[in-house]
Amino acid sequence: MKLQFLGPLYAHPGPVASVCLDTSRDQEDPDRALDLRWRKLRRSLLAHEADEATVGAVEAAVGTDDEVAGRHGQAIFAAHGSLLLAERLPEPPDRDSARYGMLPDTLGLALQHSPDIPYAAVAIRRVHLAEAAEEELRLDLETGRWPMSRVAPGTHVHRRIPVDGWPKEADQLLAELVAAVGAGGLELVVLAGDPWSVNGLVRSAPKKLLGHFVKLKDGHYRRPEPGRALLEEELGLLFEGRLSDHDRHQLDAYLGQRARHPEYVEGLAATVAAFQRGQARTLILNRPVRIDRHLWVGAAPTQLALSGEDLSAFGLNYFWEEPAPGAALVRAAAGTQAELIAVPEDVLPVEDGVAVLLRYMLPE
Repeated sequence: MKLQFLGPLYAHPGPVASVCLDTSRDQEDPDRALDLRWRKLRRSLLAHEADEATVGAVEAAVGTDDEVAGRHGQAIFAAHGSLLLAERLPEPPDRDSARYGMLPDTLGLALQHSPDIPYAAVAIRRVHLAEAAEEELRLDLETGRWPMSRVAPGTHVHRRIPVDGWPKEADQLLAELVAAVGAGGLELVVLAGDPWSVNGLVRSAPKKLLGHFVKLKDGHYRRPEPGRALLEEELGLLFEGRLSDHDRHQLDAYLGQRARHPEYVEGLAATVAAFQRGQARTLILNRPVRIDRHLWVGAAPTQLALSGEDLSAFGLNYFWEEPAPGAALVRAAAGTQAELIAVPEDVLPVEDGVAVLLRYMLPE
């Protein structure tokens, strides 16, 4: 998973206010519940010497996702009186948090983006038009990147098609999907709804597209609630425990490196050393994330170490102990154009819960 979306957070010097909170709408009087949560977090930021202007910038963004139905959350970042980033979260955090520190605490946000699978959902309904004594098809096409699309759907297209016009419409739709797959923008095309239309679409599809189709067994689907993804529940079952194709290939490459040189790629010490050299291609974290020691960091993404003495030995005069090691590792990855893979601990356990895929191996 690429981390470019975090770029705005590292373009400004700290300190940064990082807030992550539950903004769900599936409860009684959600606005009052959110206000109580935010008041507690606001007091915490001010107690840690956040300036009023920065706290005000966060406050202005809290709850701006109120058009999204159901359970969800928000991650908000601000510095020097300006909002840096506000994103919806497909799941509310396990607990609300507010932190004011030199680095933005981006680990939770990054994990909610994972596994970042690009897909298209196609849902077709057959509707009887009583006034015209005929039928038409109503097609919804939505693209997204799972799981963030649950609360931030991508492009949505709605079309009404006469039944006898479906073959022509199907050809046009297939051409659009082929182009998207060819551009690397789709891994899966999920089909649901009217069996006649869906089966006809599959029969007409070129071979290069067939491997991307997933046809849902149930011919019925529910319209999404406001702000939610098309076929969200079905997609959740389909994508559960799944990695993107790109991430699976990278994990295979990592396993090859680990088999030959585990001392270079597994564990916190090896991961830190790889980032110091700018050698890391991908940061690999076990889920749940449990990194039980602080890191020391400087102003640049590659300036991180297991101790302050290590950074001092590199000739640095300005560095600090970072109590959020996940934030330091994510900044190192984003700042060196490395990627991130979050893999369940029971699927691929790694030492210290941290590993790295290298861009290149050091000479023997």
